[in-house]
Amino acid sequence: MPSFDIVSQVDMQEVRNAVDQANREIVNRYDFKGTDSSIRLSDDGITVESSAEGRLDAAIDVLKGKLVRRNVSLKSIAGGEPKQIGGGRFQAVFTLNEGIAQDAAKELSKQIREMKLKVQVQIQGDQLRVQGKKRDDLQEVITAVKGLDFRLPLQYVNFRD
Repeated sequence: MPSFDIVSQVDMQEVRNAVDQANREIVNRYDFKGTDSSIRLSDDGITVESSAEGRLDAAIDVLKGKLVRRNVSLKSIAGGEPKQIGGGRFQAVFTLNEGIAQDAAKELSKQIREMKLKVQVQIQGDQLRVQGKKRDDLQEVITAVKGLDFRLPLQYVNFRD
């Protein structure tokens, strides 16, 4: 029986490259001189720091631009509200969305079932498995889900005939 998996993954190498490029640009740009701005990637996410709130917003824009250029969807990062930390510095912390959460999986599964195609949807941990008798039905599901503009970046992997 043909099937495929719907997953939400982030290419960490591309994220690392984007953070490095954004950091290099911040160090070299004239408008960031003296603001002591930095962008760091850690296990919990991406941290952007600066001494002025305006420069923090500009650093976040640089980071987002580099992520888009490296084909990392902005849907894969969450958070990033600027907050003041000690010493008159500002910080924004972004978390990386990896995998499909249970509530998002249920919502996506329900939307696929409402398409009235002859497919079965199973939630398997942080991914969805879609099975059907006809390959054309599965391809219709992929096309329809791509058009949904879901809140997570979705990839379609493991297509088997």
